[in-house]
Amino acid sequence: MVLKKARILVVDDDTDVLFAVRMLLKPEVQEVVTEKNPELLLSLLSRQRFDAIFLDMNYKSTLGTGNEGLYWLSRIRELDPAATVIMITAHGEISTAVRSLKAGATDFIVKPWHNAQLLETLTAALQARPIGKSAPAVSPPRRPASFAEFDLLGESEAMQEVFHKIEKVAPTEANVLLLGENGTGKELVAKALHQKSFRAARPFVTADLAAMSEGIFESELFGHKKGSFTDAREDRQGRFEAASGGTLFLDEIGNVSLAQQAKLLTALQNRQVIPLGSNTPVPVDIRLISATNAPLYELAARQQFRKDLIYRLNTVEITLPPLRARGDDVLLLARHFAGIYAARNRKPTPAFEPATLDTLRRHRWPGNVRELQHAVERAIILAEGDVLRPRDFRFSTLETGGESPVEAAPEVPLQLSEVEKATILRVIERHHGNITKAARELGLTRTALYRRLEKHDL
Repeated sequence: MVLKKARILVVDDDTDVLFAVRMLLKPEVQEVVTEKNPELLLSLLSRQRFDAIFLDMNYKSTLGTGNEGLYWLSRIRELDPAATVIMITAHGEISTAVRSLKAGATDFIVKPWHNAQLLETLTAALQARPIGKSAPAVSPPRRPASFAEFDLLGESEAMQEVFHKIEKVAPTEANVLLLGENGTGKELVAKALHQKSFRAARPFVTADLAAMSEGIFESELFGHKKGSFTDAREDRQGRFEAASGGTLFLDEIGNVSLAQQAKLLTALQNRQVIPLGSNTPVPVDIRLISATNAPLYELAARQQFRKDLIYRLNTVEITLPPLRARGDDVLLLARHFAGIYAARNRKPTPAFEPATLDTLRRHRWPGNVRELQHAVERAIILAEGDVLRPRDFRFSTLETGGESPVEAAPEVPLQLSEVEKATILRVIERHHGNITKAARELGLTRTALYRRLEKHDL
């Protein structure tokens, strides 16, 4: 019923697009008006009322900025701050379309689109604004309440923004760059992007670049032929080829050398790889998701990371907030993990004392969600009774800056492994998650530090 009463305006300088949208919507809505010239848009809106506007991002106009859609969106919102505007964008303009959401657009669709997806997007936009009625002057974007099916939970504004970006970006072919400290859930977001994409039925392949030395980098990513080096006893498919048709997740992209960056860039530009020991290129069709805790733009300014590679990686950029910036999400997650580990250890799901909740709120969580997860698991195993108290969460003073936020725990002998773990966490936090700098301060190689992170399950 929502669609049947709607009056829709479509603005695009491509007559084929106008014809396609008109034919699709004509039997579904009350009226479809199309306009090829955006210069006539404002006068059209001053004479007629529309329930939704489809607005193209770029036109062959005198503006010549490549961001015409943003300009006309701002003009529409000056005329009607509550207007329901759905942007029409091409694959290469997705980052601009994401900016349009912050500028007040209700949603966007990517061409070529699936007809069912366009109708679903329009229906959702119209339901947010009842037909014939004015919407509130400020209408927040529609956001999913949870991504629990992907183990992503959060009610904070910061996480709602992340969820919203996943919803919008996942069904596209855009490359995505995930930024954030260690333990914030970058790999979970990568999996969610894959599972909500049109490639969900195809492979999701992960490559931890920090764990690859110069000697095995090409072999691991691009594959090799039998006999190409001493241990190459048979042909082997690389990660790029294994992910073809699906998604390739490159973790710790900020830790690769300039020589490795050049090889990655060539493969991404040409959409093909050449296995070691071969002269024949192998075409690959991948959707690329990359992640790092390194400050890529600072590295680029110091000429330690290629700017042209950054442009290839981040059609859309998603920054995951640290746990300390997520407010009461820490309590939501603590209860979630408590239920999981209580069931796993055949114990009743515990309650949390109010003082315990205060303790969890105050801790800075340098290891983020991963640290919280292990803290809750340890508390479940060691707690006596069905209520978790502050003394069940014991944090090293190295983690808390010398001030423990919990009740004094009974005197226990310090374990060397605990001291090592606490020191590693402290140094990583001091360098804002930069593994290379942390390893240098600890007097370790990057590979050795990764081995210790794995040893302590960090």
